Amino acid sequence: MENQLTKLNIFSLKGVQMKTFHITWLMFFVCFFGWFGLAPLMPTIRAELHLTKGQVGNCIIASVSATIIARLFIGKLCDTWGPRKTAIRLLLIGSLPVFLVGLAHSYTTFLLFRLAIGVIGASFVITQFHTSMMFAPKLKGTANAITGGWGNLGGGVTNMVMPLIFAAIVGFGYTKAEAWRYAMIVPGVMMLVIAFLYWKYTKDTPNGNYDEVGYNVGKSTKTDWSVLGDWRIWALTIGYAMCFGMELTFDNVASLHFVDSFHLSQSTAGFWAGIFGFMNLFARALGGIVSDKVGGKFGMRGKGLLLAGVLFLEGVGLILFAQAGSLMVAIITMLTFALFLKMSNGATYGIVPFVNTKNVGLVSGIVGAGGNFGGMMFGFLFKSNSITYVQAFTYIGFIVIAVSLIVLITRFQKTPVAEESFSTPLASGVI
Repeated sequence: MENQLTKLNIFSLKGVQMKTFHITWLMFFVCFFGWFGLAPLMPTIRAELHLTKGQVGNCIIASVSATIIARLFIGKLCDTWGPRKTAIRLLLIGSLPVFLVGLAHSYTTFLLFRLAIGVIGASFVITQFHTSMMFAPKLKGTANAITGGWGNLGGGVTNMVMPLIFAAIVGFGYTKAEAWRYAMIVPGVMMLVIAFLYWKYTKDTPNGNYDEVGYNVGKSTKTDWSVLGDWRIWALTIGYAMCFGMELTFDNVASLHFVDSFHLSQSTAGFWAGIFGFMNLFARALGGIVSDKVGGKFGMRGKGLLLAGVLFLEGVGLILFAQAGSLMVAIITMLTFALFLKMSNGATYGIVPFVNTKNVGLVSGIVGAGGNFGGMMFGFLFKSNSITYVQAFTYIGFIVIAVSLIVLITRFQKTPVAEESFSTPLASGVI
């Protein structure tokens, strides 16, 4: 595609490409902020709505399950409408449950709002898709890893900031029951602001919007479901379930775990949970960059070995975190497994674009949905009354290690990757 950038200067706002780069990661950051804005406030919400452990677990499951289907649809809409229109519509519609969740006064209504809010998690698809449009093939992996990681950073910031917003509202004389409701207005307003920026300053492609450049003219809209028979895609899907799925789960349960296990206040627990998310400032990008470097020397086999290795280390770190007997040990082991978890996210999408170059969007959507499916399945462990959070973390650690072995024996390149395969506009994948 013409006019794609061949250099990435992250401090630049020059040109539609760099404006889109910054606005699209900021869009996912804000959506992540709204998506998980309730997580650090759950100690208060749990008490006010009298939620059982099982009901809290159901809310966790609901928050990530809706995104599974939404990601598949959003990927298709990016192809047909263009990422710009898709992003604006998702932001406008998605802001409604974020604004209105404060109307929930029972477990059932709160659960339904959590389910509806989960749809905005599909914004990640748009971020990855739109970034891919703007950068040359050799930069797609790095650019997407950075936008994906900085977008995920919203999960860390919301854990830190939402308890502070909550405390400020209480400081103005409102009750705790009122404060968590009013706090959610903040991410709702942020989503509307980003919708305006997306409309004002971005284009679908470096050359203009779809309808201006005739992007879809003559293109087939038929979906090639034969990709479902490719084991490599399923290996990547379950691998992504182990890393991004665990990231979603930890964003949901970290504050509760720190409150219950180490008797921290809601604000302090939110701070330490936020540190986990802050690792996205560099760790996911590091995974993508290292994957590109390893791929340049050792090809797809090297990329596969890297992914298997960081998944294995993530699993070991999770087990150590579960056994932590003090807050300091818990923090150190959390940062350890967080590094490898987020590197796994980036390393996964260092492979995705090249396993089926004719169906990159579909493959990317399947793998991305797998991440949310993992989050949903892990949620069942955390809702069980017969399993403690410590046991759940331990079981997940062993599951991640087992999956790393599956990735280790998977051969991701059946045939040599042709040079033109790197020129697809979606070469770094859509999650």
